[in-house]
Amino acid sequence: MSGADSACGFANTAMQLAHQKMLPEVLAAVVRAMSAVRSLAAFEQGAVGPSKDCAYEGPVIKAITGRPISMEGKSASCAHFSPLGNIAAAMCDLWSNESVQNVRLLSGNAPEAYTELLAYDCRLMNTAATTKGGALQMRNWMTASDEWLSPQAAVLSPDATIRIAQAIVAADTPYHRVIAAGRAAVGVLNDGVTRQKFQLSRKEQQWLTRIEDALGTFPASEEALMLDMESQYGSLYDKASYGL
Repeated sequence: MSGADSACGFANTAMQLAHQKMLPEVLAAVVRAMSAVRSLAAFEQGAVGPSKDCAYEGPVIKAITGRPISMEGKSASCAHFSPLGNIAAAMCDLWSNESVQNVRLLSGNAPEAYTELLAYDCRLMNTAATTKGGALQMRNWMTASDEWLSPQAAVLSPDATIRIAQAIVAADTPYHRVIAAGRAAVGVLNDGVTRQKFQLSRKEQQWLTRIEDALGTFPASEEALMLDMESQYGSLYDKASYGL
């Protein structure tokens, strides 16, 4: 069986655009939660994992399926920056560094240097896993060090991923699952603000309200949504290629 799909093409794009201040962080966070529905489809078709390392939605998939996940974070800064350097490791089964260019560094070639970083990371994680109470403590430290520093990290905490996973499995269709995941993510972020765990800028708060309002106005069915979008976007894709 294949190891499953990922939402790298749009959820990670949203993450990077948010890093460049080209779209709101809260939007990237909600997109990440919603993207789990797409990646879940592969597991529903028989994929056994591990999921792809750049599928940061992996913890939600793991909460639903129990399948192993590969993740990347601080040791993937050679490929991209992110606000998820530590929390990404909180629930991983495999740890990766993504793509590393073969350039010369002071110590040696970059792939050699980042392989050493991975080795140290994995040795630490394995030591924690074999020490009584160590795995849970390591998970908690990884989570606490990132969770409320970014909306994108907040939706990947153990509590948040379970909340999003529960919303997904309670919905009856993939379309409704996507909306439910988005609403759950908005709920996580609003709760964080209410509990004063973190502060959103005025602009980010305005966007969070807009996203929440938008999620409440979606049509009742996927078919109705497609009809609404047809007049504006129907000419931009080949319907037959998507079985429509």
